[in-house]
Amino acid sequence: MAETTDALAPREEETDVHFEPVIRLTEQIDTKTNEEEEDVLFKMRAKLFRFDADAAEWKERGTGDVRLLAHKETKKVRVVMRRDKTLKVCANHVITGDMRLQPNIGSDRSWVWKVAADYSETPPTAETLAIRFANSENAAQFKAAFEKAQATNVALLGGAAPAAPPYEEEKTEEEKKEEEKKDEEPAADSEKKDEEKKAE
Repeated sequence: MAETTDALAPREEETDVHFEPVIRLTEQIDTKTNEEEEDVLFKMRAKLFRFDADAAEWKERGTGDVRLLAHKETKKVRVVMRRDKTLKVCANHVITGDMRLQPNIGSDRSWVWKVAADYSETPPTAETLAIRFANSENAAQFKAAFEKAQATNVALLGGAAPAAPPYEEEKTEEEKKEEEKKDEEPAADSEKKDEEKKAE
């Protein structure tokens, strides 16, 4: 009894099936970012954080390119930062005269500043933001560009930038206690001297 082999089996007819697409995607849609009328003054990779007052801790907002954008007509400069891959906005605000870049304690590559209205979320919110760069040189470049943009915006509004208050690093609890002791010591010394004078 002969076995059936693949060579002897009847061949199925090969058919070339072609399906027409239901919808033809011929039009390309231009997505607008509202950045088309702006020039990039500064661009650098960084990581952004926001201070969560309820939890009393810093929370990461995103990593990507922080950019300073100047409008071609109004010349106003704003900070815009988008997250990598998703391109979701994590910072979007105009640089105002009252903003102060302060060093983040213990880091020479990070800055902290307060924003009255950040438009990355709806509705706009007041935020305390911190930004961290790869090294101190990048942080210094950002500070220089930020302050130059701030001077530009203040000049556009016809005012003078307020003088920056001297920066004081926040003191630890131990340093505060030591200062209190020092303040108490002179008072105690003067009380002793008064008692000694009365005794004489």
